[in-house]
Amino acid sequence: MKFPQIRELLTGKQAGKKVALRGWVARKRSSKKMAFLTIRDSTDRIQVSINRKKNEENYNIADGIGYESAVLIEGILAKDDRAPGGYEIKAEKIEVIGPSENFPISKDQSQEFLLDVRHLALRSQRLTAMLKIRSSVFEAIHTYLRKEGYTEVQPPMFTTAGSEGGSTLFELKYFDKKVFLSQSWQFYAENFIYALEKAYTIAPSFRAEKSKTARHVTEYWHAEVEATWMDFEGLQELMENLVTAICKNVAKKNTHELKAIGRNPKDLLKIKPPFPRITYSEALEMLKKQEIEIPYGSDLGSREERAIGKYFDKPVIVTRYPREIMAFYKKVDPENPKVCLNANLLLPEVGEVIDGSERESDLNKIIESLKHEGIPPEEVDFYLDTRRYGSVQHSGFGMGVARIIMWICGFDTIKDVIAFPRTMTRVKP
Repeated sequence: MKFPQIRELLTGKQAGKKVALRGWVARKRSSKKMAFLTIRDSTDRIQVSINRKKNEENYNIADGIGYESAVLIEGILAKDDRAPGGYEIKAEKIEVIGPSENFPISKDQSQEFLLDVRHLALRSQRLTAMLKIRSSVFEAIHTYLRKEGYTEVQPPMFTTAGSEGGSTLFELKYFDKKVFLSQSWQFYAENFIYALEKAYTIAPSFRAEKSKTARHVTEYWHAEVEATWMDFEGLQELMENLVTAICKNVAKKNTHELKAIGRNPKDLLKIKPPFPRITYSEALEMLKKQEIEIPYGSDLGSREERAIGKYFDKPVIVTRYPREIMAFYKKVDPENPKVCLNANLLLPEVGEVIDGSERESDLNKIIESLKHEGIPPEEVDFYLDTRRYGSVQHSGFGMGVARIIMWICGFDTIKDVIAFPRTMTRVKP
């Protein structure tokens, strides 16, 4: 017996024929004469109708069945404009494969409860669509970067020092030593490129940030890129092209899922380079016009980044942040030593999604910056070899993959684009 998926049935190609379906009960309703089930699988939903007069046994099964019961349905596929999707199955047989009693999720339940039962909430149409969109985002990153000649590598998750500052490090006991969970692959990226020239990774990163904002979690997936010979302009072009490739792939692969969550695939196809580019100083002027005063030298938070995004209908790149708030490896602008050759790509409604820079290639300047940040140079001596032996111009960036998915989906919180989100207050399920 063949079991086509629901999306195939909804094409209508098998209308008038007997079909078999496997899935789960998403909804049900009944009257004295009829019972109706909405059956879901990983592709879509379809209505199943049961006529009580014709089949009392099936009617009783449908009337008493629990939400999320796994079922096997056999019947005639029929055109019905009143049914969701325009087709229904007139059931001749209903077999309960896996019963489900008292499924805990019903309508109008709190966000916190849905996170408590996230292992079950993943079955919702909204989160199922998100998971498929998420898969297409990861696919696009791999496909685009490999097409551009980048080699995927796998850095370690245990590190001896932090690349983004010590206050957000997760410390672990590693036998008789102290280590940290990786904040970024940065200490390793600049070693890979002297073998490969172009390298990237997609891996978990960990930040011990005591933040409860809608765009922060403690564990997230990081797409990071590094390349020799790439200057600051080339870096920004790579950012633009990668985001564009992601949007194009999702619009192509996930039309159904985007529409299911209320997004228009055509909006993603409008995202094309070049993106607007402004400096940090120009961003502060934009904020002043919105009566948001930020002292020069302060980093931009989510509120400020979203306010800047309001000026644009597409991603925007903000460049040349003050040197004092930049990481040790970011190159100082030769034309203005007060700022760095860094670039943050901001998305409307979300804020920063990519943080990148041309890297400092001078050994002495790197050592000076490490000491300034409180990182003992001897702890990362292997990293310093990248400046001792054949240092060249190079650039790279890190992308928070969940944030770009959050923007694509139009979701209000980053927790809704991660299957099992981890925050300062949540480590299960």
